[in-house]
Amino acid sequence: MGSLENERKTTGWAARDPSGILSPYTYSLRNTGPEDVFIKVICCGICHTDIHQAKNDLGMSNYPMVPGHEVVGEVVEVGSGVNKFTAGDIVGVGYVVGCCKNCSPCNTDREQFCAKKICTFNDVYTDGKPTQGGFSGSMVVDQKFVVKIPDGLAPEQAAPLLCAGVTVYSPLNHFGLKESGLRGAILGLGGVGHMGVKMAKAMGHHVTVISSTDKKKTEALDHLGADEYLVSSDTEAMQKAAESLDYIIDTVPAFHPLEPYLSLLRIDGKLILTGVINTPLQFLTPSVMLGESNLKFFLGFHFSMSLKLCVETGRKSIAGTLVGSMKDQEEMLAFCKEKNLTSMVEVVKMDYINTAMERLEKNDVRYRFVVDVAGSKIDDQ
Repeated sequence: MGSLENERKTTGWAARDPSGILSPYTYSLRNTGPEDVFIKVICCGICHTDIHQAKNDLGMSNYPMVPGHEVVGEVVEVGSGVNKFTAGDIVGVGYVVGCCKNCSPCNTDREQFCAKKICTFNDVYTDGKPTQGGFSGSMVVDQKFVVKIPDGLAPEQAAPLLCAGVTVYSPLNHFGLKESGLRGAILGLGGVGHMGVKMAKAMGHHVTVISSTDKKKTEALDHLGADEYLVSSDTEAMQKAAESLDYIIDTVPAFHPLEPYLSLLRIDGKLILTGVINTPLQFLTPSVMLGESNLKFFLGFHFSMSLKLCVETGRKSIAGTLVGSMKDQEEMLAFCKEKNLTSMVEVVKMDYINTAMERLEKNDVRYRFVVDVAGSKIDDQ
């Protein structure tokens, strides 16, 4: 451990160009300021966002870049103004590590929507230096953006909750969808999707998994506890399920049409998008205005229907969501501890990370890769 006066260095695995290939990279960490927590990384989950950023899929990547934003570590040192954490605490760091602390989102526990938020990696911190993520030996993070991991929750289980878990919990909470008895669906059964099934079931919902094939049917029904499984290419089954759902959480991180899923929603139903997609999504406006039967009538015969009638007979919503606030993080972790919810993970060493990211792109993981950073001999210098 270094001192407050001496510059620290750490080693992470960084992408150098849009190939996205990661390799060891040594860089400096800022000194531990009054509000900072110095964290020795234990493990870090791998998310599709890490791939998008490493490969410059969104056209805004800066290199060298150390990805990773599902970070669990041990507190080694705290600044003089830190009162939430002490050395030895097991803590987590998610997608955001900074914000302006003065705007409306920041003042209402929605800091993930701050226009000046600072992301955990591929961003610039207040000191003008690039932020680097959790595929590294250690991090220095403002205490506001650090959350304590509940006792009894293993680090490799907690890591995916810091992005995949809160990405599901936050919209369910915000849109008032936590009450028992709702009928919901999870579109896509990956890292976010499998946590969506578990959380929705724990809230007492009737849960349908929607997928493009039936290859995950047994997994969804027998292992994750979903109530139904719907193959989106099965036209008859999709029509039978029309107007049956209160919400759909769409976790698919690739282009796909929205109309087939909007048809499954009841009046006032919500399609909530969580996947990062670098191409525009398209849908017909009547698909959010009309119910299924009215949509067929509208499109087939009656293009002069009034807007008022359209709104009152459909009134479906398409919403986007971005991870969650620190309050969401704390509530979500407490919920998972209370309900004994864990993520399904495959733990790998850091030297396997490029293979893991290739497999993740092919959806060849059940259901989240977690890098054992502490066990991968990534040592601070």
